[in-house]
Amino acid sequence: MIYRFRVILDNDTEEDIFRDLEIRESDTMEDLHNIITQFFGFDGMEMASFYVSDEEWNQGEEIAMFDVSEGANKVKVMSTTKINDLVHEASTRLIYVYDFLNMWTFFVELAEIVEEAESTDYPNLMFVQGQVPDEAPIKNFESEDLEDYNEFEDGLDVDDYSDLDFDENWN
Repeated sequence: MIYRFRVILDNDTEEDIFRDLEIRESDTMEDLHNIITQFFGFDGMEMASFYVSDEEWNQGEEIAMFDVSEGANKVKVMSTTKINDLVHEASTRLIYVYDFLNMWTFFVELAEIVEEAESTDYPNLMFVQGQVPDEAPIKNFESEDLEDYNEFEDGLDVDDYSDLDFDENWN
């Protein structure tokens, strides 16, 4: 079977930047990594990871390029993980991060599962929308409206020690 993915660059521009691609379900996550970098014009020489995602695009389990885990917490590796081990009808979304210094972030979604076409070479680039910018979009991790942002939402006064169960002059 062939998986059709839409890979969308997470950016704050008015223009949507995405690629629609096809790949065999039995290919590895490393194969998917390679075609994403190729189809978006990257050299593929930077570190990258996939993350399993839910319907709200929350980042889940990591699938890394290399096993850098320690102890019993083993990380799945792209070269040994088949696409259909992670992606199927019940789990259709991945987050892909390329180049951890620049944090190129992509939303990868399974759009369709189809039969393999005899005259098509896979992987296959089906559609291109938008030009990739020269630099990765800057991520803003703070609240857009500073009025809505409250670092101390718990309402505690950090200078009020009266309710605390210790002597502030203990030394």
